[in-house]
Amino acid sequence: MAFDFDLFVIGGGSGGVRAGRVAAQNGAKVALAEEFRMGGTCVIRGCVPKKLMVFASQFSAAFVDAKEYGWDVGVKPTFGWMGFRTKLHAELERLEGIYRKLLDNNDVTIFDSRAVVKDAHTVVLNDGKEITAKTILVAVGGRPVVPDFEGSEHAITSNDIFLLDEMPNKILIVGGGYIASEFAGILNGLGVHVTQAYRGEQILRGFDNEARELIASGMVEKGVNLQLNTDVAKIDKVGEAFAVTFKDGAVHTFDQVMYATGRRPNTDGMGLEDVGVALGKSGQIVVDEYSATAVPSIYAVGDVTDRVQLTPVAIREGMAFVETVIKGNPTPVDHDLIPSAVFTQPEFGTIGLSEEDAAKQEAIEVYATTFKPMNHSFAGRDDRVMMKLVVSKATRKVLGVHIVADGAGEMIQMVGIAVKMGATKEEFDRTVAVHPTMSEELVTMKEPVRTT
Repeated sequence: MAFDFDLFVIGGGSGGVRAGRVAAQNGAKVALAEEFRMGGTCVIRGCVPKKLMVFASQFSAAFVDAKEYGWDVGVKPTFGWMGFRTKLHAELERLEGIYRKLLDNNDVTIFDSRAVVKDAHTVVLNDGKEITAKTILVAVGGRPVVPDFEGSEHAITSNDIFLLDEMPNKILIVGGGYIASEFAGILNGLGVHVTQAYRGEQILRGFDNEARELIASGMVEKGVNLQLNTDVAKIDKVGEAFAVTFKDGAVHTFDQVMYATGRRPNTDGMGLEDVGVALGKSGQIVVDEYSATAVPSIYAVGDVTDRVQLTPVAIREGMAFVETVIKGNPTPVDHDLIPSAVFTQPEFGTIGLSEEDAAKQEAIEVYATTFKPMNHSFAGRDDRVMMKLVVSKATRKVLGVHIVADGAGEMIQMVGIAVKMGATKEEFDRTVAVHPTMSEELVTMKEPVRTT
């Protein structure tokens, strides 16, 4: 059978664009459909605009510190949201243009349309046009969802933050994951009165407990009103504000309520189950180690598979797909030992096992230190940082590294190389420290603080 294309990619996010572009570079005839904007969650409404907002929010503390370092900063600085937002959107448009140019330069045919699957080799566009392909790659990502409760329609999500016409004076952020915690720090730094409510015992569930505790206390010290073991019962609109009734009966009023309690794969109405693609309980596409679905000609990468919801992982999955399907070199996706950063304030970088998870698997030693870094101490701040190594007693391999500090994301990228290579504690010890830095503690901790 002759097909219109060798590969049809549904979704113009990081994973889909990378797979489509590289497939085309390797001789495949490729088409890609995107119903919204090229770049996906990361570029348009995720990591990129969020990180720019992180940068903007950190200036409030920098202006205060500047005085302690001898700078006369003059009148009290103020933040202009609309000026920032205008430049932010211009930057996102620039990046979207780069994504399109990358595809155009590699002769990928772009359809600015929603595409759904009709059968194992056919997709249908919004206008009814049917297109055939030897292989279909689904890379449609996911979206934030708000649970259904009385007044839930009044809540916004992280997607909406970048579109606000003005910064709220008071906001309630519901959730305890990295998105909720990051935006709590961002908006607090921009001068918003932030309350973060989470129904659990501590934010950032699944991460190292010692790191979680330090991050939470640091957020509170910076002004976030963190309310744990707390959940919302209902939201009522009162004029331009929102009266939130909590499950303990307390009622508080906010200008905005943002929910960051979970995301769902964008598989609704895609026609996948009708053609035999298996979906999980949350709507995620079930795939094997090669990103293949139950239908031999249909593959999926990125957040829509709900494996590891990180942009670099989606890109790696897209590259492994190209190796496997286009180049004929079966390549499983490596999801082991992925370094990651959480841009809370304080920032968190992590790779490998938490102390708690490692202790469940084998006997370990824990090397850890918390201290005031030089720059914060001089400025009179109480902020503390943490450096932590989780080490196997048997093999001496470093099983996990957890950093809470300014620039933790930058540090963990470098440390991640050593951990991925299987470095031992003694190899860390043999590395000469760079002084004076915070990260030198990673190679100078000689005695464990705990063993199991």
